[in-house]
Amino acid sequence: MIMEEPKSTVMERLLFEMKKVIVGQDHLLERIVVALLARGHLLVEGVPGLAKTLAVKTVAEAIQGDFKRIQFTPDLVPADLVGTRIYNQKAGEFTTSLGPVFTNLLLADEINRAPAKVQSALLEVMQERQVSIGRETHHVPEPFLVMATQNPIETEGTYPLPEAQVDRFMLKVLIGYPTEVDEFIVVQRMTGARPSAAPVLTVEQLAGLQREAEAVYVDPALMEYVVRIVSATRRPKEYGLGELGRYLTYGASPRASINLVLTARALAFMRGREYVLSQDVRDMVMDVLRHRLVLSYEALSDGVTADAILGRLMEKIPNPPEPMRPTPVKTRA
Repeated sequence: MIMEEPKSTVMERLLFEMKKVIVGQDHLLERIVVALLARGHLLVEGVPGLAKTLAVKTVAEAIQGDFKRIQFTPDLVPADLVGTRIYNQKAGEFTTSLGPVFTNLLLADEINRAPAKVQSALLEVMQERQVSIGRETHHVPEPFLVMATQNPIETEGTYPLPEAQVDRFMLKVLIGYPTEVDEFIVVQRMTGARPSAAPVLTVEQLAGLQREAEAVYVDPALMEYVVRIVSATRRPKEYGLGELGRYLTYGASPRASINLVLTARALAFMRGREYVLSQDVRDMVMDVLRHRLVLSYEALSDGVTADAILGRLMEKIPNPPEPMRPTPVKTRA
């Protein structure tokens, strides 16, 4: 049985099957699995043609889940996502037609091309994991992951996501062009017999892995470290980073602290540990926080990015002492 294997081996096989199809996007693939384990969603920013659709489709194949893709356009309406009630004239009654959000993995392609009402409908499903159509409430299947994409090179005719809505994404991943070696392999694969990912898990087994990831131990000292990192984005002067104050209009919300712990826990689980290290937290800082900082006009004019601010912040905040393995609690006989 697959689940009798060490969990780290299962995760390695999952990533291996994904990398058989996707070349040069290891960071994206790892973050998709982290989001799955942590029950979150991710926003991906990158130019067209970088295998974003193929990445999510490949994950769906590996976990034997359903996959659907929605191409967001300005004429889209909420019913196109969540579904609607249709009157059956022959039967004389209304029936419910569920939309494409009822799937395990959903790709929301170019989410910033749809108007605010459609964006809000998707974000509501992401948060509540259910849809109300008429007087009926329908729950989306589990696991449920939304990967929304944005194209950074086009702004004309787009509807940028408001900061409060972007905050609902657990992660924001930036992806760039592949190296020459990776692109050579991509061309070879895409012009020959295309590989496919072999099934590694079922959605039921993934649900079990999610529960096990939630049991990974997080030392209170690491939680304090997370809170200091997030707090420094709001009050940089108190952490000896007064020069960053003019670049930040608003810092990260408490949701950032929660998600940083959840994703670090999932990453530690992927790495075969039952406890989180400070390195797991540091590895997730950029992806969890970059979209939660509201930069000032001065930052935009000076070309200062959220990643640059976070990099400076991480240099300043001292690392906590590494926690030991959790000590089992002794009970009296």
